[in-house]
Amino acid sequence: MYPRWLVNRTNTEYLAYLSRTASISRVFAQILINRGIRTADAVRDFLYPSRTGLSDPFELPGMTEAIKRIHVAQQRGEKVLVHGDYDADGLTATSIAVSALRKAGLDVRYFIPHRMLHGYGFHAAGVAAAEKEGARLILTVDCGISSFEAVERARERGIDVIITDHHEPVINGQGDGGKGQREEAPQDFMVPKAVAVINPKLSPHLSHLTVLCGAGLAFKLAQAMAADKDLGFSPDDLFPLLDLAALGTVADVVPLVGDNRIMVRDALPYIQSGNRRGLQALKQTAGLDGRRMKAGLLSYTLVPRINAAGRIAAAHDVVRLLLAEEENEADELAAWLEQLNGERQRIEENVYQGAIEQMQRSDADGVIMLAQEAWHQGVLGIVAAKMVEAYHRPAFIFAIEGGIAKGSARSIPAFDICRGLEQCRDLLLSFGGHKQAAGLKLRTADLPAFERRMTDIFRRDTADADRELPIEIHAAVTLADVTTALMKELEMLEPFGHGNPEPLLGAKNLEVIGPKVVGSRHLKLKMKHGPLSLNAIGFDMGCLIDDLVPTVPYDAAFSPAYNEWNGNRYLQLVLKGLRPSA
Repeated sequence: MYPRWLVNRTNTEYLAYLSRTASISRVFAQILINRGIRTADAVRDFLYPSRTGLSDPFELPGMTEAIKRIHVAQQRGEKVLVHGDYDADGLTATSIAVSALRKAGLDVRYFIPHRMLHGYGFHAAGVAAAEKEGARLILTVDCGISSFEAVERARERGIDVIITDHHEPVINGQGDGGKGQREEAPQDFMVPKAVAVINPKLSPHLSHLTVLCGAGLAFKLAQAMAADKDLGFSPDDLFPLLDLAALGTVADVVPLVGDNRIMVRDALPYIQSGNRRGLQALKQTAGLDGRRMKAGLLSYTLVPRINAAGRIAAAHDVVRLLLAEEENEADELAAWLEQLNGERQRIEENVYQGAIEQMQRSDADGVIMLAQEAWHQGVLGIVAAKMVEAYHRPAFIFAIEGGIAKGSARSIPAFDICRGLEQCRDLLLSFGGHKQAAGLKLRTADLPAFERRMTDIFRRDTADADRELPIEIHAAVTLADVTTALMKELEMLEPFGHGNPEPLLGAKNLEVIGPKVVGSRHLKLKMKHGPLSLNAIGFDMGCLIDDLVPTVPYDAAFSPAYNEWNGNRYLQLVLKGLRPSA
């Protein structure tokens, strides 16, 4: 059984019109139309984004109040504590905020919670850290939107709090289990009673900014600081922080559109050959010297290394790495992260194999709910994501300790996991996250009841939905369309990532020539149509070889790419789907 293939077509007259007015090929015009880019002006704005196209940071409610409070801290000579998070988004956000505030002349310290000791978010430990440092202002990045009790605790101790967070706010009437003061926000949200709360999800009209991650919001705060001439933080100080904003954006898998696209696109040259010693050292340990920096490359090389410390150790020193000015310090910290990442990979593989073994013994067909005492909390999210990819169902992976199950959840696009968790609030000790990813904690004794209810919610909410992702083809082509000229156009779409995927093309009635398995599980062959043929590779598709019939025509879904080997460069098709033609 093959997954559904979907392709949206546009009438030929409009394709011809956009192709002519934007001076692009019809294939490229179809790809852009299917991304909602439908006019020549929109094509220009998308293909040639400029820093001047960054949105006004003061669109964000709370930004003006935040800048005023930073002014006060500057004038009074107050110490400021930046409270971050232990993942790559939170660590890069912390580094951005610390850099900007220090450039403005403030005395800044930072606190990164420990995953095992403190858990996620802004809690009492962060307030205690501010008290210890003598800080009168706490700035949270990538956390704090549901930290009612911690904000109130800080207020009682004479410490103001500015919150910058992109996570889902608490819905009015559902509470958070804390005792801190709250105030009403638009759209029935509840927010902590901080000096300023900056979260685009509180304002539905800011849909173009709701895609920002924690590092993106920290950059918007820095952008607002740069717009204020009295703070002493200039645009020349701002743009060198783009590399950190880009790393956090890629790490948090937010859509690469709008501000995110501008930040990542402009930052890649900084990461390629910039002066940030920590990233250059990290690139060297990862074997990336000389490689062209792309968003996808960052996501499976630098990002996992930055994340490694927060998963299995303390992440405080990652900020030291990102802010390092001395080469020796950067090299030492990069080597430490490289070692941790290797250890993380071994731990992750052990937990994943244990999860697979549990699944093989289970006959449950609802949500995936797996728990074990020996599992390491730091890799549960990665394992949950792998289980979703393997089984196309939401996955909840827990580590059990002392009668408490702490876990990570990942979902499929058809199911909003946070909305599901809200309906299980009475069974949970805590939870938070996004539509597709969340963290949660509950009593081990409540796991069976939680699994039953979540499975019921999942089945109800996805009863009419397609749970398995179809193959979405961005343009139907012939092999004659796949040329170096088209490749030049496709390169203008970069950086690729969530919300701006690498184009997937589809061609019908192709002949399969010389299929073979290479590297134990990859399918290598030629695709031919008439006199034209192109090499093709299907990664992890070697299992299809026994089903291929030479005399049968096939449809192929693929992304065209250049293969470089031994100094040679040639165009090939990277297969994403292969099926007999109808």
